[in-house]
Amino acid sequence: MSTSKHIYTTFETERLILNATSTGDAPFIYELLNTPKWLQYIGNRKVYSVEDAKAYIEKMMLPQLNKLGFGNYSVVLKSNNTKIGTCGLFDRAGLDGIDLGFAFLPAYEKQGYAFEAATRLIKFALDDLKFTRVNAITMTRNFSSQKLLQRLGFKQQGNIILPEDPEELFLYSLKK
Repeated sequence: MSTSKHIYTTFETERLILNATSTGDAPFIYELLNTPKWLQYIGNRKVYSVEDAKAYIEKMMLPQLNKLGFGNYSVVLKSNNTKIGTCGLFDRAGLDGIDLGFAFLPAYEKQGYAFEAATRLIKFALDDLKFTRVNAITMTRNFSSQKLLQRLGFKQQGNIILPEDPEELFLYSLKK
């Protein structure tokens, strides 16, 4: 992937604002990364404090945003400015192409927010960044994410094992 000249910091949908995750989001990222579903389906990132979350953002999120111009976005409700989840496009080692990822606080699941945020970023990836395909990976037992990916139009392509992660994952793709 080539480096981008423009950093995309904000997207909007009908109900949501997606802001590039920054160190100011550390308290929210700390909360999200320690939810039961994050720990079960994404994994323990060893973020045990707000300071750990700030370091995680600096090491794991901001470098890609600065290099490619896109990355992880904190999803905020327009109605009350509450941070409810994250959605992003990731240049992930071991995966050919861009990867869509998402996670939401339990109180905001099953309300269409993940679909809305993901739809916006897929449109951005295909129409603005001119990718011809968007990938997504999910644990084989994460049925709710698989259902959402299928609803978004993704098709399962098979299984994949990523570097430094021994767990076999399902690989999905959405082609333009």
